[in-house]
Amino acid sequence: MEKLQEQGSLKRKLGLFDAAMLVMGSMIGSGIFIVSADIMRNLGSGYWLIVVWLITGVMTVAAAISYGELSAMFPKAGGQYTYLKEIFGKMMGFLYGWGLFTVIQTGTIAAVAVAFGKFTAYLIPALNDAAPIFQSGGYKITWIQLMAIAVILLLTYINTKGVESGKVLQNVFTGSKIIALIGLIILGFFLVKNSFWVENMKFGWSAFNNLKTDLSGNFLKSGWESISGMTIMGGIAAAMVGSVFSSVAWENVTFVSGEIENPKKNVVRSMVLGTSAVMILYLLVNFIYLNTLNRDSIAFATNDRVAVVASAQIFGSGIGTIIMAVLVMISTFGCVNGLVMAGARVFQTMAKDGMFFKAALQNNKNGVPEKSLWMQGVWASVLCLSGQYGNLLDMISFVIVLFYMITVFGVIYLRFKKPDLERPYKTLLYPVTPIIYLLIGATFCILLLVYKQQYTWPGLVIVLLGVPVYFFINREKEPGFKD
Repeated sequence: MEKLQEQGSLKRKLGLFDAAMLVMGSMIGSGIFIVSADIMRNLGSGYWLIVVWLITGVMTVAAAISYGELSAMFPKAGGQYTYLKEIFGKMMGFLYGWGLFTVIQTGTIAAVAVAFGKFTAYLIPALNDAAPIFQSGGYKITWIQLMAIAVILLLTYINTKGVESGKVLQNVFTGSKIIALIGLIILGFFLVKNSFWVENMKFGWSAFNNLKTDLSGNFLKSGWESISGMTIMGGIAAAMVGSVFSSVAWENVTFVSGEIENPKKNVVRSMVLGTSAVMILYLLVNFIYLNTLNRDSIAFATNDRVAVVASAQIFGSGIGTIIMAVLVMISTFGCVNGLVMAGARVFQTMAKDGMFFKAALQNNKNGVPEKSLWMQGVWASVLCLSGQYGNLLDMISFVIVLFYMITVFGVIYLRFKKPDLERPYKTLLYPVTPIIYLLIGATFCILLLVYKQQYTWPGLVIVLLGVPVYFFINREKEPGFKD
């Protein structure tokens, strides 16, 4: 067992800057360039669009601040898996890890990689126009999917060459997209001739506007209708699915705690700094959308590429679309790298506990879990070919928030159960901060359960399928598992 532990040990090569870049790079993928179109279709008001992003920002930063206490108490690789296992037992930890491998981490990698392929095809129309490589009924394999798989396998290979390789790539691409976003924000205010800000913000608390649909549920461009009461709350919850999913994955930095210098301080610092910076950037980008485009242009952006439409207004239809497509390619490439780098460390930690394939435990000569990386990469590639990653991610947003809530609740639970444990960092404004997250998160989940069940039950089913798998793994007393 000692030999196995030695094989799985990790060297601390990531500083605070590297950790913050991982937080920001993992968060900023394709979502911020797309999901505001769907939010506008649900809400019909720039005012409410900003409200949704503000709520999401408060949630995200409150969760990061709360996680900081746990990251300082358990400065080990595995992050959220480790926290849940230590607080609530190995089954809860396994169910999170199961969900992470089956769809949360791998599905996100697949979806963001395919987004890279789609925006590449935007620059190279031949990729869009090419006939499918294989097609049988409604199922098909396209060049875009193969490009996504190539990106996943390339970044997996680069990360097998050591933490330094993945770190440099992460810092370069994250830095590039942050600079590009800031440039877009600044130019979006100065280069636009006709501002739609006042028009988009005129719908306040007194009016909630929702896009009309026909009997088949298709959106109608002919008009918007006012609604009220609890339907407003349901609309907000449905709209938040996109903003919430665009704001997750910041916890990936906790997965690599074993490789971060001074993790008791730097993990929490990177989470708080990274999430705060990204949510401010997200708000400012949405200000640009509302300043450059009217309501219908946002809601009906082609393929939901609202950022491309806004960029065309800022820079002109030719150069603007090219600039935005390149920016999204940089963003998604860096995001996939961060997700690939971090996720494999969780599966390695699970392997140490006897909860994952034993091969995932071993480090290669470069000191990284190569087999764990390839397992993750291969499954993410399979999800690319399935074509179902997008549906799975819509379904899993509910479960992601649910696991966030359980983990944040763990901060409060440990304060009562083990008040004497050493806490190198204590949650700022405790218990207000975790309670804020739990209240917003619970409201979000309950409203989705009531109004948008297609976003809830499938994700729960995926996670609960892990229960029989857990009992199968533990059908005999596992010799390699330590409580």
